[in-house]
Order: sequence, then structure tokens, then C-alpha cells
Amino acid sequence: MDHTVSNLIFGRPNTTWTWAFMITTIIQAGIVLAIEAYIFAKFQESLMTGLPTIPLVKTIPTYLTLFIFGFLYQLVLVYDSLRLKNTIQVIGLCIYNVGMLIYASIQYDQINRAISGLSNNSPPYIMADNPVWSNIKPFLLAVPCIIAFFTIAMSVIAWKLYDEFAWTIYKHISADLRMKRRFLTFQIYIALLKFDFFFFLGFTVQFLVIVTGKTDAELGLTIAAIPITVLILFMAAFWTRRENVFGMVAIMVLYICGLAYFIFKLARMYQESHKAFYLPVRKNLTSFAVITIVLIVLTITNGTACMLNFNKGLKQHVMKRKIGDAEPEKLGHMTELPDLKSGHVPVSSRMTID
Repeated sequence: MDHTVSNLIFGRPNTTWTWAFMITTIIQAGIVLAIEAYIFAKFQESLMTGLPTIPLVKTIPTYLTLFIFGFLYQLVLVYDSLRLKNTIQVIGLCIYNVGMLIYASIQYDQINRAISGLSNNSPPYIMADNPVWSNIKPFLLAVPCIIAFFTIAMSVIAWKLYDEFAWTIYKHISADLRMKRRFLTFQIYIALLKFDFFFFLGFTVQFLVIVTGKTDAELGLTIAAIPITVLILFMAAFWTRRENVFGMVAIMVLYICGLAYFIFKLARMYQESHKAFYLPVRKNLTSFAVITIVLIVLTITNGTACMLNFNKGLKQHVMKRKIGDAEPEKLGHMTELPDLKSGHVPVSSRMTID
């Protein structure tokens, strides 16, 4: 790979493993989305024409939409992680891939139920002798296997990147262990915000498109929650970088409200009076709701830890968004990367923060 192009895309320094991680996620996205497009096409061909749209008909198109958004968003996060040399986010992307694996596994049963329900509907939306299920079943089984393979590949590459990116934290924060811990807490918090966005949006899209029985007020509030959530997550990062206690307290209150909302929705899915509305996509919504609840709890915990680190010298480091990208002349007379395994830390005649 040409170093000039690589420098322009990822900044300095760049490695073979950096490109390997990006190319691996691109190949995974291409293969899975091609399979999902085939499944969608076969499903659409099997539908009877001239019948009104019902929630079960929207199941597979919604799956395809979420897969497209999920993998495209993953590619954005991969580029963002490699550009920033953010090891925490790279590890988070491997966990994110596990979430996509769970989603793909649940898809098999949910689509089977959808096709069965459409075949048994009166009037039927799919004729009973239509081979659509036998046509798409092997591909539905293949998708989680493919994602599992790429998850392992990404994890191996992430381990290599962990070793290669470790020096950037040293260069950015110097040898202060307490400051390193504070910076690590901040990095985890920012990464959690980025993953919060996808799982909240994934839950909301499925709820809006497939779930029936929504009141006008509930529908309006759910739609309004999307831009509000984006604003909250943006302001959460903004106030943390600027160490604004008042802003962070307000964000924490909103996190708790969001946590209460998802717990309420999770409980409502299994209430006798409402569970029929959620059946077409209940397993998916449950998985998204549980993951989102866990992420919110982790976000609140890390956000609190970040607040405790305010006014302790971290602000000057986190206000720089990009790490490890400065020109050598801007680093002063920095000695070469220390041998951390031997415990030897060289002393520089002059060290500035990158």
C-alpha cells in the first residue's frame, strides 16, 4: 500500500495490520449484504400481489435495512478507530461484531416465523407450496457462520493492533500512570456513546416499522426521540471534553430516563395485553433492548468516572481529537519508543504532547 495514500487516510504511523482490519470489515460487509439482498429479493418474489401491507411483510425488509445500516456504521467506526489509533474502540468493534452475530442468529427463527405466518394468513400472502423458505434457509444459516469467522479474524488483527497502537498512548499522555487511567476511562466513555447510537436506533426503527398497536402519542414521542438522542450523545461527548459538571449532571439524568424507558419497553413486550403487537419482532427487540440497557449502565458508570477525573489535568489531552498524527518536528527531541516489557523508560530532553 502506498505510504502517501495511507498517511492521508489514517495519519501517521500506518501499518499492514491497520489496512488488514479495514479490508476485513469491508469484505465481511460486502458478503453479508449480498446474501441479505438475495434473501430480500427471494422474499419479495414470493409475496402475492394486490394485498394490503401487514407487519409481517415488513419483517425481512427491516432486517435488510438494519444490516445495511449496521455494517455501514461499522465501517465508519473502523475508519474512525484506525484514524484515531483508538485501541479501545477497535476492541469495541469486535464486540459489536458479536452483537451482529447474535442479530443474524435470531434472524433465522424470526424469518421462519414470518414466512409461516404469511403462508397461514387468511388470505395467504405466500402460497403454502412456495419454496421460498427452502431457497433462503441455507443462506440464513450461512450468515451467522460468516460473521463468526470474520469476528475471529477481526479479534486476531485487533490483538496485533493493540501492540502497535500502545505506544501512542505513551506518547500522548507520557509516563504518568494515573493520567493514563483517566485517559483510558475517557476513551471507553466516548466509544460507548458511539455504540449506544446504533443499538438505540436499531431498536427504534424496528419498533416504528413492525410493531402495531402504537398510540399517536407513543408514535410521536418515539419519532421525536431519535434526533433528541443524537443531540444527547453529541452533548455528552462535548461536556466531557470540556469538563463541564453541570452539563454532565444533566446528561446523567437523561441517561437514567433512557434506562427507565428501555426497561419499561422490555417489560411491556411480555405483558399479556401487549405482547401480540410485538410477536413479529419480539426476539430482536428483546436483544436490542437488553444490549442497550447494558450499554446505558456502562455509559453511566464510565460517565461518572469521567466526572470524578475532572480538573485533574486530563482536559488538555482529550481536547486533541487525533492521536499519533503529529509531524516529527512537532514532537520535540523525542526518543524512540521505549521497551515497555523491560521496564526501561528513556528520558527525553524535551517532550511535548502530540
